[in-house]
Amino acid sequence: MRANTPDDELMDLLDRVATRDELALKLLYEQTASRLYGLALRIVGNKEWAEDVLQESFLGVWRNAASYRASLSPPLAWMGMQVRSRALDFLRRRRAERLHLNAPIEDAEELPQDEDAQGPMQLVEASEQAAALHQCLQRLEQPQRQVVSLAYLRDLSHGELASSLMLPLGTVKTWMRRSLEQLRKCMARHV
Repeated sequence: MRANTPDDELMDLLDRVATRDELALKLLYEQTASRLYGLALRIVGNKEWAEDVLQESFLGVWRNAASYRASLSPPLAWMGMQVRSRALDFLRRRRAERLHLNAPIEDAEELPQDEDAQGPMQLVEASEQAAALHQCLQRLEQPQRQVVSLAYLRDLSHGELASSLMLPLGTVKTWMRRSLEQLRKCMARHV
C-alpha cells in the first residue's frame, strides 16, 4: 500500500464501486484497509472485533458508495465515518448483550442502570447535533473542511497534516483555528 493514495484515485474507485464493480472494491480495500483497520482497532480495542468492524464497513461501502459526495468530504474521511459508525454500533451491541436488554419489559426496572446510557431524548439530541455539525461543516471551504476532517478522523497532528497535504505548517494551523472558530459559532446558533 502506498503511503498517500491520491483522493482522485479513491473517488474514481468509489464511483466504480457504486456501479457494483467488484474489482474496484478489491482495489479500494487494498489501498485503504490497513488505515481503516487501525481506526477500528483504536475504537473497539480488540483485533478480532476490529476485523469484524472492517468487514461490515466494507459491506457498507459497497452498499452506500453511490451516496458518497466528494464535495462534502474526502473519500478516506467518508470511509472513516463508515468504520467509526460500524465500530460504535458494534460496541453498543456488545453493551446491550452484557446488560441483557432483551429482558421482558416488566423486569426493566431490575436491570442495572448505566449512568452513561442514553435515553431516547438524548439520542434525538445527538442526532440533531450531528445534523447541525454536518450543516456547519458544509459552510467551510473545501480545503478547510478537509483539514478539519483529516485531523479528527485520522487523528493527525498539525505537522502530519501539513506534510500529507503538502501545505505550510502555518497555513494548516491558521485553517484549523479559523475553521474551529467558525464551527463553534455555527454550532452555537443550533443550541
